[in-house]
Amino acid sequence: MNEPPTTTPTLDKPPPAAQTEPRGSRRFWAARRVPAAVVAVLLVVGAGLLLYDVAAVRAHHPAMHWRRALARQLAGRQLDDAWVLAGAGAAVALGLWLIVLAATPGQRGLLPMRRPHPDVRAAIRREAAALLLRDRALDVSGVRSVRVRMRRTKAEVRAVSHFRDLDDVRADLALTLNDAIRGLGLTRAPTLSLRVARPGRKG
Repeated sequence: MNEPPTTTPTLDKPPPAAQTEPRGSRRFWAARRVPAAVVAVLLVVGAGLLLYDVAAVRAHHPAMHWRRALARQLAGRQLDDAWVLAGAGAAVALGLWLIVLAATPGQRGLLPMRRPHPDVRAAIRREAAALLLRDRALDVSGVRSVRVRMRRTKAEVRAVSHFRDLDDVRADLALTLNDAIRGLGLTRAPTLSLRVARPGRKG
């Protein structure tokens, strides 16, 4: 008897690609509406006054008092005068401040989180992250009170223990808090700064 020909099974669909690791989110940029509005209002008011005064002079009206006084001051003062240097320093400081605002993202209160999908961006507020760490720390046996200060690169935890050995409490807190920090899913996990002490004596 002839044996039936063997066939090699084929896949109708290619095997699913391995999931890529979550990527980190960059810092969120602040809108900075207040500084932008202040600068826009000052520029509009200054340009409007200057254009009005120039148009008035062209129409054979006297220039405004502030422009005449400013022209006399600029004509009479030397470049090394204290008021000239102070005005130049203020202008430079204002310009540097605007450059810093334009070049930095801001939103320091938001901690970027890892991105499970390229179209998804998320962040958690520092206050919320600090509250979560505080609640996790209070679940540790022997902890009486906790203060948490969340920074971009460091989580400062100050705990008070009213019983148990301090080394045991510190070890349990370090384990719990490091696990909680990893659970936050932050792009850049902050380092833990932990201090455990006894409550101060009353009186």
